[in-house]
Amino acid sequence: MAANPMSQFKVYRIGPEIKFGNIDLSFTNASLFMLISAFTICLFLYFSSKQKSIIPSRLQLISEIFYNFIAKMISDTAGSKAKPYFPFIFTLFMFILLCNMIGMLPYSFTVTSHIIVTLIMALFIFAAVTIIGFVKHGFKYLSIFVPKGVPVVLLPLITIIEIISYLSRPVSLSVRLFANMMAGHTMLKVFGSFVISLGLLGGWLPLSFSVALTGLEILVAFLQAYVFAILTCIYLNDALNLHH
Repeated sequence: MAANPMSQFKVYRIGPEIKFGNIDLSFTNASLFMLISAFTICLFLYFSSKQKSIIPSRLQLISEIFYNFIAKMISDTAGSKAKPYFPFIFTLFMFILLCNMIGMLPYSFTVTSHIIVTLIMALFIFAAVTIIGFVKHGFKYLSIFVPKGVPVVLLPLITIIEIISYLSRPVSLSVRLFANMMAGHTMLKVFGSFVISLGLLGGWLPLSFSVALTGLEILVAFLQAYVFAILTCIYLNDALNLHH
């Protein structure tokens, strides 16, 4: 009997149960793989920057590519005012990318396939960007809900639409990442179960689909980390430069 493709997303406790009232703070497999992702990033950046040289090593070259990639993304989308926020954007991109990539390994766990993880990150970004906007511009930041050049008759309707659009940012940001990762891994599991159930002779077709989906899922893993980071930059641009 084929395994349930949704069982790979099950969160279970590792070690003793830790509770404060009704809040369960126990260490889980999700916690473990978030730590693994963070630890892997720290190791990679440490060893890639340990010995800086004019002729870079492979690790240094890869880290410089990521550095320049994020620096250019911030410069193109949010401008020079967003440079102080480079460490956060870089960390965000690398963490999501590593979580996505580690989730591609057999018997691993995809942290970003859970809406609670992506929603918490999205809510933090939403709150931080909103605070930055008010700190930089005061109540003038509310002008983001009033686009320039809109006829007075349509202004109330457009303002309501803009407010709804603004408030839906954390939902769209989190659901996009969660849904793509969950759907891709579910499809991989389904085609993998077809290969096992059909055997060596009949399983070649679903196996070829699984190989193609694996390549596509690796691309999606990078793309979703990029989309999450660039949307954060766009929201930051609104807060810093008050462009609309």
